[in-house]
Amino acid sequence: MNEKVWEELLVQNDSKIVFLIMDGLGGLPLPGGDKTELETARTPNLDQYASEGICGLLDPIHPGFTPGSGPAHLGLFGYDPVENNIGRGVLSALGIDFELTSRDVAARLNFCTIDEQGRVVDRRAGRISTEVNRKLVEKIRANLKMPAGVELFLETVSEHRAVLVLRGDGLGGNINDTDPQKTGVLPLDPVGEDEASQKTAEYVKEFLRQVKEILKDDHPANFVLARGFAKYVPFPTMEERYGLRSIAIAQYPMYRGLARLVGMTVPPVPETFDDMWEQLKENYDQYDFFFIHFKKTDSYGEDGNFEAKVKMIETVDAWSARLRELNPDVLVVTGDHSTPAVLKSHSWHPVPALLWSKYCRPDGVTRFGESECIKGYLGRMPMKNIILVAMANALRFNKFGA
Repeated sequence: MNEKVWEELLVQNDSKIVFLIMDGLGGLPLPGGDKTELETARTPNLDQYASEGICGLLDPIHPGFTPGSGPAHLGLFGYDPVENNIGRGVLSALGIDFELTSRDVAARLNFCTIDEQGRVVDRRAGRISTEVNRKLVEKIRANLKMPAGVELFLETVSEHRAVLVLRGDGLGGNINDTDPQKTGVLPLDPVGEDEASQKTAEYVKEFLRQVKEILKDDHPANFVLARGFAKYVPFPTMEERYGLRSIAIAQYPMYRGLARLVGMTVPPVPETFDDMWEQLKENYDQYDFFFIHFKKTDSYGEDGNFEAKVKMIETVDAWSARLRELNPDVLVVTGDHSTPAVLKSHSWHPVPALLWSKYCRPDGVTRFGESECIKGYLGRMPMKNIILVAMANALRFNKFGA
C-alpha cells in the first residue's frame, strides 16, 4: 500500500503497543522428531496470549528468501526491507552510539588471523577479548596515516568486532566485503561498484595496507576483514511515519543500532532480563511503542543447540507473564526470522506470530507454535504489514473512504 494512504488515516491516542521479539524464533524439528523448538518448549503464558488473540506466520522479505537480521527488523517496523536495505556497517556504528553524518561510509570489521602468505587462518582471531580489541584499535589509530581528503574513525564494538567509518565528500558505499567467508584463502580486495564507491575503496585499500604492517607482530589478531559497507542515509523516524514515540529495550549493539536508525530512544544497555523489565516499567508512561529484543534464541539456533534454544524460549515465556501487569493495548510476539538449530543458520521459513488485544476475534489457536499459527486469522502475511495490524488494534487509524 502507498504509505501516503495510511499516513493520512493516522489517529493520535494514548494506546500502548509492545513488540516482544525473540530473534531467530522460527525453527524445524530435529531428524526423527515432529516438533520445532517453539513447539517443544513449555510456554503457558504465550499459549494464553495466543488463545486470547490471533496468530499467523510472517514472511520477513518474500516467500523463499532467507533474511539477514537488518532487513528483517526493518520489516518488523513496517519499512519495506528491500527498498530500505542497509549495510551492517551503519547498523554496527549506530549500535555503539557513533554519530553518523551524510558524508559517512561505515563497515563492520573482524579482527582476524592471517598466515605468512596472507591467507586467512581464523576469521575471528580466536574471539579475542574486548580489552585486547581496544588495545589493537588504539595501536592502529596511533600509527595510521591516511591521505588527505578523508577522515577515518575506528571504534571497538566487542570481542573481535570493530567499526570502520570513512568521512568525506563524494564517497560511495557500494563496496564488496573483503571477508572471503572461509579460511585458507586470501582476503578479497575492496572494489567499488561505481565511481564514488571506487573512491572509497581506494581509501580502504590504503587502510588495510597500513593495518597489515601495524599488526604484523600481533597474534592472533594480525589483520582485519571488512563486511557490510554502506553509506549512511537518514531514515524517516517511527514518530514521523506512525506518530509513535518509540523506545528500544535491547542488549546487543546491532539491534540498538537498528532502533536508532528509525528514531527510537535507546536507553543504556540492560545487563539482565530483570533490567529489561525495569527499563520497560520506568519508561512505560513516556512512550507509545516498545521494541523488546531477546537475542539468545538466534544464537543457540546458530550454534545448533536445539535444547538451549528451547530453554531460552521458556525463559522469555516466563518473562512475558509480567506484561499483564502493564496491560498494553496491543502485544505482538514474534521473531525477525527463523534460525532452526538443525540448519545452524537463518532460513527462509516463515516466522510464527501472535497478536493480542481486546479487539481480536479469537481464532481457535490455543498453542503458540508454527503448525498451529498457520491456522490463525493472521494467515501468512508479509512481515512489514504486522505493525499496521497492530496499529489498527490500537485504534490508531481512521476509516478509509466515504
